[in-house]
Amino acid sequence: MTEARGSAGSSGEAEARHAPGTPCWVSLMVHGLDATQEFYGELFGWEFQPGPQQLGPYVRALLDGKEVAGIGQLPPDRHLPIAWTPYFASDDVHGTTETVRLCGGTVGVGPLDAAEAGRLAICSDPSGAVFGIWQAAAHLGIALTGVPGTPAWNELITFESASVVKFYETVFGFEQEAVASADFDYVTLHIAGRTVAAVLGMGQALPRDRGPHWMTFFEVADTDEATARVYELGGHVLKQPHDSALGRMSTVTDPEGARFSLLQSRA
Repeated sequence: MTEARGSAGSSGEAEARHAPGTPCWVSLMVHGLDATQEFYGELFGWEFQPGPQQLGPYVRALLDGKEVAGIGQLPPDRHLPIAWTPYFASDDVHGTTETVRLCGGTVGVGPLDAAEAGRLAICSDPSGAVFGIWQAAAHLGIALTGVPGTPAWNELITFESASVVKFYETVFGFEQEAVASADFDYVTLHIAGRTVAAVLGMGQALPRDRGPHWMTFFEVADTDEATARVYELGGHVLKQPHDSALGRMSTVTDPEGARFSLLQSRA
């Protein structure tokens, strides 16, 4: 699991540029931007500064002065699912979106320029799970990992892994490794030998109110304390803290309903 967050060095600073296919950013679109900043600021210690405004008001979350995530405001008339969206690095967002279409995915936004920061697109895979593509210019993406308050892991929660993994292999060049289990449909995704994400097939146990989706895990120092804090700040606890192969984790929502996981990684 150390490799899954392997872009961090001993100082926790991320590499200068994320290799194509690796998760490089995570972003959230909400209706109440101020209230959402207050929630995550209290939970993770984030501070905020303005970011590109191409899709409306947008801020970047900072931890120790380094960028770790983005939060934007939805127009009042847009009633889209409130969800954290991982972005995968690309050297050519236009070419990557063409591959998305050819492989049965959908391009919902872009490609478009985000001022001098870079170019982006927002897509969905054939099962409907939403993800982003980021072609970096001035903004390289997540600049700090491996410490509390930073994105730690991304996992696709879907019906079954086989067909959708083929999609991501073709679009981003992932290699896959399945967990050998008769009753556990779990595949890890790799770039240049490094684990970068995973796919969990849940079959009919997938929540019908949510459908296939990417889940972002955020590192915390103490999962039990952070989970209690989510509740105190007006969020909800969907799955209580428990031990897993990744470490001690829980699944929660913010006050607007965006789901994410808290992860106290194994040493």
